[in-house]
Amino acid sequence: MPRLGLLPRRAFAALLSQLLRPPRTACVRALGGHSQIAEAMVTSQLKPHQEKPSFIIKTPREVLMEKYNEQSGLIYDLEDQGGELLSLRYDLTVPFARYLAMNKLKKMKRYQVGKVWRRESPTMVQGRYREFYQCDFDIAGQFDPMIPDAECLKIMCEILSGLQLGDFLIKVNDRRIVDGVFAVCGVPESKFHTICASMDKLDKISWKGVRHEMVAQKGLAPEVADRIGDYVQHHGGVSLVEQMLQDPRLSQNKQALEGLESLKLLFEYLTLFGITEKISFDLSLARGLDYYTGVIYEAVLLQTPAQVGEEPFNVGSVAAGGRYDELVATFDPKGHKVPCVGLSIGVERIFHIVEQRIKTSGEKVRTTETQVFVATPQKNFLRQRLKLIAELWDAGIKAEMLYKNNPKLLTQLHYCENTGIPWVVIIGEQEQKEGVIKLRSVATREEEAIKREHLVAEIQKRLSQS
Repeated sequence: MPRLGLLPRRAFAALLSQLLRPPRTACVRALGGHSQIAEAMVTSQLKPHQEKPSFIIKTPREVLMEKYNEQSGLIYDLEDQGGELLSLRYDLTVPFARYLAMNKLKKMKRYQVGKVWRRESPTMVQGRYREFYQCDFDIAGQFDPMIPDAECLKIMCEILSGLQLGDFLIKVNDRRIVDGVFAVCGVPESKFHTICASMDKLDKISWKGVRHEMVAQKGLAPEVADRIGDYVQHHGGVSLVEQMLQDPRLSQNKQALEGLESLKLLFEYLTLFGITEKISFDLSLARGLDYYTGVIYEAVLLQTPAQVGEEPFNVGSVAAGGRYDELVATFDPKGHKVPCVGLSIGVERIFHIVEQRIKTSGEKVRTTETQVFVATPQKNFLRQRLKLIAELWDAGIKAEMLYKNNPKLLTQLHYCENTGIPWVVIIGEQEQKEGVIKLRSVATREEEAIKREHLVAEIQKRLSQS
């Protein structure tokens, strides 16, 4: 069960930098510590005539459909025989909001790593799956405007820079600006959500395709769509924010004005953080989920010309998020609000990018963190190997051996070469007789006899130098 954790900002950025480690250690570990968000309750019902208990597994009802609007079609919903509507978790944000409401928490900074599910057609070349991991960071609580929002964007920059995925850009907008644009362009309020969902596809299809969907499929007047097009093709920095503040139509809309003033303040903080070169105010950004109420953002990798024999990467956004100030209130019986802002990192998409680049470059990647392998060239040396590996473990050295009584030495050495283990310690009859252990470099195949009592210190010395 994924759990919640509290941490400082830099610790979270460091956590995400671990994504370059093998998937076994990077993404399957749920981190932190609150167990109250139990998403399955097991009830045992033992009847007198039954020898074994029967279990009824129940999932609490989630208020999902109205939270995701048109994207609700991607939710895995399961109706059991009792007629209850159950769903697999779509994201980590709605369960977090519910957790805050259930526990009456008014302030919290947390990260969470967990699985989510989307009912869509998998696209492997884009790193899109039906079951995948997300890593979220959120700040909940009433604070002065744009300070937590700026910190989230700073964290996103630190993570993407640390992962060395290449050049990236974080698009920023505000849902109030989106709604303001719709209002001044003449979109009926009843169509705001559905038109927003169409606009959210601008990172996948052209404006021409989005316009066609708005007009032909959703009944928007062509002239209204054209007015929207005049806005959504603008992007830039704080100067564009100033320009929109002077726009005769937008400046008269209360929502748009509030959003633009917030972005102006946000850019002031981002300048102090030194990350404005990575930020673009993009009027085409919509983030179709209904729970966003303020600033929204989405990180994309900038496409670079493909090298010879290299396929271009096209995975869409690798991180996204925004402000959702009213979501917690929907789960609170008294409607108490807890302002929140957060971000989500697409773990599988990042792995997909890294794996493709490694495959293209031909780089050999270690599949284990093991530092030392304990080997023997002779039979009946299992007990000696177990004693030796225990010494290494007790000294904090990451060591392993084959789980066989009498493995062949060549098999053991090939295993080290294939997995990238840098050092091998070899114990046999001759070594035992002389009171030494052979220390072998896997890379150079050079061996050196080390006195048994000095072995741990010598290994630690060489590991510190590597």
